[in-house]
Amino acid sequence: MKAKKLVKITGWVALALFLAIQLVPVERSNPPVVADLEAPPEVEAVLRTACYDCHSSETRWPWYSYVAPASWVVAHDVEEARSEMSFSDWGALDPREQLELKQDMWEEVEKGAMPLKKYVMLHASARLDEEQKRILRDWCRTE
Repeated sequence: MKAKKLVKITGWVALALFLAIQLVPVERSNPPVVADLEAPPEVEAVLRTACYDCHSSETRWPWYSYVAPASWVVAHDVEEARSEMSFSDWGALDPREQLELKQDMWEEVEKGAMPLKKYVMLHASARLDEEQKRILRDWCRTE
């Protein structure tokens, strides 16, 4: 009987903690687009499918981005991604910066670091096939 009561109390405490962490505020904003990317339609299609949710000001915030602790992870990943590169600011960058970012982008895609595996697990359409990788590679190698 004591074990059953302990399980019940533990469940209530866990529920109370889960509800309490929902009160921790999380920034989920989409700042204005400053100077959007201009790229060939096939490149833009790949980037919008696999990259824009994190690397732009056009993030689609899924339902789980409103439930802690997942909300903390999603908000952190988007903030970090935008600070590394944002397609919403792309047109305001110097051409040399754009070229460097393209090279960095391709390196990340080529080694399989991007898109993030945890993102692809929840967004299967973001998984890049060989044709999409070829499109990105060719674009990233142009000046």
